[in-house]
Amino acid sequence: MGKLRVGILGATGMVGQRFIALLEQHPWFEVVAVAASPRSAGKSYEEAVGGRWKMDTPMPEAVRKLVVLNVNEVEKVSSEVDFVFSAVDMTKEEIKAIEEAYAKTGTPVVSNNSAHRWTPDVPMVVPELNPEHLEVIAYQRKRLGTDRGFIVVKPNCSIQSYTPALHALRKFVPKTVVATTYQAISGAGKTFSDWPEMVGNIIPYIGGEEEKSEQEPLRIWGQIENGQIVKAAGPVITTQCIRVPVLNGHTAAVFVSFEKKPTKEQMIEAWRSFRGLPQELGLPSAPKQFIQYLEEDNRPQITQDVDFEQGMGISLGRLREDTVFDYKFVGLSHNTVRGAAGGAVLTAELLKAQGYITAK
Repeated sequence: MGKLRVGILGATGMVGQRFIALLEQHPWFEVVAVAASPRSAGKSYEEAVGGRWKMDTPMPEAVRKLVVLNVNEVEKVSSEVDFVFSAVDMTKEEIKAIEEAYAKTGTPVVSNNSAHRWTPDVPMVVPELNPEHLEVIAYQRKRLGTDRGFIVVKPNCSIQSYTPALHALRKFVPKTVVATTYQAISGAGKTFSDWPEMVGNIIPYIGGEEEKSEQEPLRIWGQIENGQIVKAAGPVITTQCIRVPVLNGHTAAVFVSFEKKPTKEQMIEAWRSFRGLPQELGLPSAPKQFIQYLEEDNRPQITQDVDFEQGMGISLGRLREDTVFDYKFVGLSHNTVRGAAGGAVLTAELLKAQGYITAK
């Protein structure tokens, strides 16, 4: 069986580049189309990116000479691919419209964008946590008038460092959560050469991030009712999101209280043994160990742990009892791999494994 043909919308930006790097040797998917804004269209991918290649691996040979398509020529791009990854840089309304336009051509859209995260019949998925939300696709297809196309989104990168940790503890019923995230500059699509004022600096504000960090986990833990995803009522989550001078990796300091307080040993065991559908199915990008717990007092650290499981695993540490809450701990995730492109690739693998994405 041949590989599925993939298009990347917004291929020249940082997340688009990460998709291209991650898909270079993919066993199931092959990048055959790259699309970007009209100003890049008609150039080779190499020309369109120019000196802005931000990955630490070289640009894959297979994409260098691909001619960049105009992302707005929906029919043309759709005709060349089986499905697309979306990382377009537009306004929220424009993103909503263009992703729906692609879906209506019968082209599945796996999106890294936030535009459709609260569209009631669009599943927002971390494959290990809420794969059952994909069942809402049937309702979405009816609304869009397509039997093949649909949109699936992945959540914000900031929540990946603590939401899987809380998910693995759901049997103990977390009820109150305080999380402060220390977020890397690549989350803003930047490197230090683009953003020199971040060197040796901290900015205590990331627009829109705290609301996403508090609300998106509740949608992941929600239920499908009448063809829509209804968010969970709890736990109550409050966050602060801080930009720190780190290239890749979001760290979270988390405080949590439970309805049924576990022991420390029970928590660590729940984390280490947690497996989701991607692990059971052996999907190509699935980490073998989704969550690792590190015993050392000074871990997890970006420099040592951000690439755990090729950046697809979550690292936790410093679990201890707290004087105000039941427990506190620290989490770390790779924001552009697990938190962005890698999480979307894993979602696409799950969609293929479950028959939602097929060859046209």
